[in-house]
Amino acid sequence: MSATLDLTKNLISCASVTPDDQGCQVLLADRLAAIGFTTEHLRFGDTDNLWARRGTDGPVFVFAGHTDVVPTGPAEKWSSDPFKPEIRDGLLYGRGTADMKGSIAAMVTACERFIIDHPNHQGSIAFLITSDEEGPATGGTVKVIETLEARNEKIDWCLVGEPTSTDKVGDVVKNGRRGSLNGRLTIKGKQGHIAYPQLAENPIHLLAPALHELCAIEWDQGNEDFPPTSFQISNLNSGTGVTNVIPGTADLVFNFRYSTEVTHEQLQLGVQTILDNHGLNYDLTWELSGKPFRTASGALVDAVKTAIKTTTGYATELSTSGGTSDGRFIAPTGAQVIELGPLNATIHQIDECVSVADLDTLSAIYETLLTNLLVE
Repeated sequence: MSATLDLTKNLISCASVTPDDQGCQVLLADRLAAIGFTTEHLRFGDTDNLWARRGTDGPVFVFAGHTDVVPTGPAEKWSSDPFKPEIRDGLLYGRGTADMKGSIAAMVTACERFIIDHPNHQGSIAFLITSDEEGPATGGTVKVIETLEARNEKIDWCLVGEPTSTDKVGDVVKNGRRGSLNGRLTIKGKQGHIAYPQLAENPIHLLAPALHELCAIEWDQGNEDFPPTSFQISNLNSGTGVTNVIPGTADLVFNFRYSTEVTHEQLQLGVQTILDNHGLNYDLTWELSGKPFRTASGALVDAVKTAIKTTTGYATELSTSGGTSDGRFIAPTGAQVIELGPLNATIHQIDECVSVADLDTLSAIYETLLTNLLVE
């Protein structure tokens, strides 16, 4: 059994459904302390966070990740216990294998080997690990970054271990992410008997023309780094559950995944203008989950591309697709941020799994990346 596989299995055995860390970070802190890291446990609300650092000088390279996992869903539908890791046909099954305990294990074992070979490496290596990435993400990385910023502890380079790979480990690296803006809209009508519509105002009917316009509009055309901004409805609710009542309100939840061609303020103004033009009586609240960011070619991007090529023999693709990650909290500090992890084909699914061989490949890529950045 490889060291990376062994550590992954130990982490999977901790049923750390967000935000309950279940001892993962203590296990990681012990491993890191043994190779010279100073560890600091930071708890905000119900969230556990680990900040561990080896070295005091710059540049500072950070491995970032999360020990929390999404709920398993019906455990009886899994082929094996989701928190009892099991290997079948070269695949390791368990909740969090791909998202993202396998990545965290690969980070630790990469550091263990790297430090044996380069005990006097340049700069500093650090770990920023949270138990609140899969949840509301209010007590996790964002709070640790606030703490670091308050004491002027800067990050130069950051690798987030999100599962970015598509067909083979390392074939896709995220060098940015779209912004995410959520809206919660309530259209106000007037409840009444469905046989007397003249005495009521149906909020669904009132909403329909504006909704059609919101879905049809081209918000931007994207650019070479980002696809066009997308508007999507996630929830639409109205009615009392009976057939003879016109509802009094209609509730809509929607999301923008947006490029750098627009700002969240422009999107908010655009939505409100459409609603006002249709004469709607409404309440609207906004939640900005994260602004778009992109790490251009430079030291970190070049080093990771070289590490993947050296380790695997093939070139990687840079991408900004997919959902949000905790990179959205780190990039605004000025840090260069990339994301690289195992295949994402089974994340959040029943029978989540990762290739055993890929775990060692990923660890080797991480080790080579450290060498490229922190060794002359």
